[in-house]
Amino acid sequence: MTTATVTPEGSTTRRTPVLELVLRSALLIGLLVLVGFFTSGSDLFLTVGNIKNIALSGAVLLIVAVPQAVLVIMGYVDLSVGSVVGLSGVVTGLLIVDHHLNWGLAVLAGLVVGAVGGLVNGVLVSYTRLSPIIVTLGTLQLYRGIAQFLRSDPPADFGTGMSLLGRGIYAGIPVPVWIAFIVFGLGALFLYGTPAGRQVYAIGVNREAAFLSGIATKRLPLLVFVVTGLAAGLGGVLFAARLDSAPPSTLGANFELQVLTAVLLGGVAFSGGRGTMLGVLLGVVFLGVLNNGMTLMNVPYFAQAIATGAALVVAAGLDELGQQAGALRRVLRRT
Repeated sequence: MTTATVTPEGSTTRRTPVLELVLRSALLIGLLVLVGFFTSGSDLFLTVGNIKNIALSGAVLLIVAVPQAVLVIMGYVDLSVGSVVGLSGVVTGLLIVDHHLNWGLAVLAGLVVGAVGGLVNGVLVSYTRLSPIIVTLGTLQLYRGIAQFLRSDPPADFGTGMSLLGRGIYAGIPVPVWIAFIVFGLGALFLYGTPAGRQVYAIGVNREAAFLSGIATKRLPLLVFVVTGLAAGLGGVLFAARLDSAPPSTLGANFELQVLTAVLLGGVAFSGGRGTMLGVLLGVVFLGVLNNGMTLMNVPYFAQAIATGAALVVAAGLDELGQQAGALRRVLRRT
């Protein structure tokens, strides 16, 4: 009788971690499958030049996704980042073209615009307890409207300095990719190497308990909103530098959806309290490989959008199954 009782529990305990591992590694497995599929379908996919293209196309996405992931882990979200990208790019461009400002100072102004945009979001969300979704949906429209008010036609031809920033190569790697590596490293250092990083998870798990533990549950989200705006401003500057133009209506349009998709694909829980920087990096790479491979295979844009949306839903479903499997295993161990 004892053996019969123990065996099912023991066998379940041995099998479930493998199931969890598979479910939680679904994104990495899916990425490897994609690479294999696109490599077999196109001779151009797995080449040095195309890998650089994938990295370059994902650089700005990673720059903005890193602080956005920290926000989501805390239980917040910033949906205005696409318009902040557009506004910062337009301000930088018009200062160079219309006011003949030095490109370095114009870039600095673009970054300040992004940080101020994040500050407005942070104050409204952290100190008035308004919903971050409502606030940032409102500022999404507000910042886009300001960009279109400042300039109806796109400023262009920003000069050599901006060209080096957006299209320069250092040690064989595009400059925006180097910047994305630095931002990713700083994000990982903050999240895993500082007390504030641990407090991010505490706020995401239980904000009231975090407050009672003495954690700055208003100041820390405000700071991360500002950093998210700053990163979006940097993204706008890099997009403008790469395009050598800053169209007010389309620069950064719908970029917030790409950022949120990468973050959620990477396993960051939208309800907060869970997520990793490595997962966010994988989410960005997955989207880059998916879009690049389908473009090489001449897949229509609508089909690319369908595939991206389906990938997000499937990844979320597998992650949820992984969480439920983990919870089931813990219950079985206790019993």
